Amino acid sequence: MLLNEEQRAVRESARAFAEAEIAPHAAAWERNGGAPRDLYRRMGEVGLMGVCVPPEYGGAGADFVSYVLAMEEVAAADCGVANIMAANNSPVAAAIAKHGTEAQKRAYLPKLARGEYIGAIALTEPHAGSDAAAIRTRARRRAGGGWTIDGSKSFITAGATADVAMIVAVTDPAAGKRGITCFLCPTGRGGYRVVRKESKLGHRTNDTCQIALDGLEAGDEDVLGAPGAGLGIALGHLSAGRIGVAAQAVGTARAALEAARDYARERAAFGKPIIEHQGVAFRLAEMATEVEVARQMYLHAAAREAAGENSIREASMAKLFASEMAERVCSGAIQVHGGYGYLSDFPVEKYYRDARVLQIYEGTSEVQKIVIGRML
Repeated sequence: MLLNEEQRAVRESARAFAEAEIAPHAAAWERNGGAPRDLYRRMGEVGLMGVCVPPEYGGAGADFVSYVLAMEEVAAADCGVANIMAANNSPVAAAIAKHGTEAQKRAYLPKLARGEYIGAIALTEPHAGSDAAAIRTRARRRAGGGWTIDGSKSFITAGATADVAMIVAVTDPAAGKRGITCFLCPTGRGGYRVVRKESKLGHRTNDTCQIALDGLEAGDEDVLGAPGAGLGIALGHLSAGRIGVAAQAVGTARAALEAARDYARERAAFGKPIIEHQGVAFRLAEMATEVEVARQMYLHAAAREAAGENSIREASMAKLFASEMAERVCSGAIQVHGGYGYLSDFPVEKYYRDARVLQIYEGTSEVQKIVIGRML
């Protein structure tokens, strides 16, 4: 896919920021328990937290292809940071821009785009992951107006960092999928409680949390869209989210490939750099080919999404291939490093750990195969 001038400019801006402001610090942030909150404000200043948000609400106003190109660049520096960027941009800001009232747009979009606020999507529950319609969190109507929300959420990216959460809850159990509603709730309200921050294999630069909702109060003005439309709103951004994960996978794999290439140029064995040995060169060639195939897949899916065309099939294919490709390429990068690749002194072990979850969130590989199979 050939990029236009604006898309190239967004990519180069994101790359410059990621290489200067994220990559040099990612390993230390991981050891110290997370990236600093101020990072996201600085990302907001260069447009990364509201890439597709209209300019009248403080966003960059770029297209969806530009957004996923920026996502690849941030993920190449650190995939955990990229995942908070992803949640903030889509679904949270995207859902508000599409379904929010004017008051909601004015209240949230400028702050989300500036990185002043961070948004989280509270959908997944202990018993409802891939089957989102099985959620049990309840929002009950109060006699005097408004709602009271009770339940628990799990695996919530930025659950502790977020300033506003897009909470999905059942408002009419008898209506099934049409009885689920989205609420926009500031996390500082009483009733929103972080039960624990998970200890994870990778993505240690962001927080993934269990959340308890104990009598969280929401007004009618906090309903996003219409009551009963919540599942459609939450799942309506799945294709965009899956394309974003594919871009994260490409960024992480690209970083691993570049690290392996650079190491192979420097490391000598049997009288010459190991990149000149056919076994290593062929491995790197295969890795580079897989990275490029995955990039073209996510760009094709993104172009369809940007054009308003149905991208469900292409998004699932891109997410499936790219996420599994990332694990293979990161594993290959460790192999090129030999024993050093297994040490935390070298970055490839982190890339491998960060890549593994990409086959799980935003729909597991198995779910992507179900989607693709149904469309055949």
